[in-house]
Amino acid sequence: MKKIINKPIDFVDETIDGLIKSHPDIYSLASDNSRVIKRASKAFNKVGLVTGGGSGHLPVFTGYVGKGLLDSCAIGSVFASPSVDQIASAIRNADNGNGVLCILGNYGGDVMNFEMACEIVKEEGINTKTVIVADDIASAKPEEKEKRRGIAGMIFVFKVAGGFAETGASLDDVFKLATITNENIRTLGVALSPCILPEAGKPTFEISDDEIEIGMGIHGEPGISREKMKSANDLTDDICKRILDDFNLNKNEEISLMINSLGATPLEELYIISRRVIENLNKNEIKIFKNYVGRYATSMEMAGMSVTLLKLNKEIKDNLIAPSNCPFWTN
Repeated sequence: MKKIINKPIDFVDETIDGLIKSHPDIYSLASDNSRVIKRASKAFNKVGLVTGGGSGHLPVFTGYVGKGLLDSCAIGSVFASPSVDQIASAIRNADNGNGVLCILGNYGGDVMNFEMACEIVKEEGINTKTVIVADDIASAKPEEKEKRRGIAGMIFVFKVAGGFAETGASLDDVFKLATITNENIRTLGVALSPCILPEAGKPTFEISDDEIEIGMGIHGEPGISREKMKSANDLTDDICKRILDDFNLNKNEEISLMINSLGATPLEELYIISRRVIENLNKNEIKIFKNYVGRYATSMEMAGMSVTLLKLNKEIKDNLIAPSNCPFWTN
């Protein structure tokens, strides 16, 4: 294992410390929990937005705390759910009397711990609602969409809900728009190589140098097919076909696009993929409103990428491009 770290056991806490020290105008540490990051300046007169999940995915989850995005985040150990106490702290730190919307990926430990934390804060008078993001088309069939994992598409939900919350919209209305956004996202990724967890010191899975895995999860969960390496065009065509077959998109509908690196895949390769995705969408007469290319949801140093499509309506579109302040997102 080669990593630029100190002690593996300190990896998460030193990451959090570095994030806060590097961006003190954006992030601060909650006074009641060392694994909760909140906005440097607390927002008022709005619905609070909270997320949480394991470390190892920056900018997800912690990086998207900021104006026009999230109010706080509970962060677990690498690839591990945050605790119930950490999540309850994040909810308390986000609340300003208008209720709190929790947005999380569809992972068993996260879902269970958020449910218990919401019950705890309910007894304290904090009203919550939850949106469980499920955009990974590789993890379940369309008729079982509620079983799908949440991956890069959750960032679109953070942004749309965050923009709407800043307008003073009610908890019910922010929840409704976040739910509609979640229902209109599809993502599919491919892994080329594994990552190494600092405390484990060994790869999360094994794959041959000439192989790729379509649909592998961000924690190394099995995908839908392991294949021989292919050209960027052929791989991208395959991913686009799978997404479009799953998605009910009509001609002249408008989408936003995200081409995301899982960690090690460089921007040059992402733009080679992006050009081909755009060609596929143009061929299908689907309009692209905005394209995001970069590292948005990673898996340590895993090589690979994901493609996400968000179908737009006016309300989603307006809040997607609403002002925000975060080191990892620009409009």
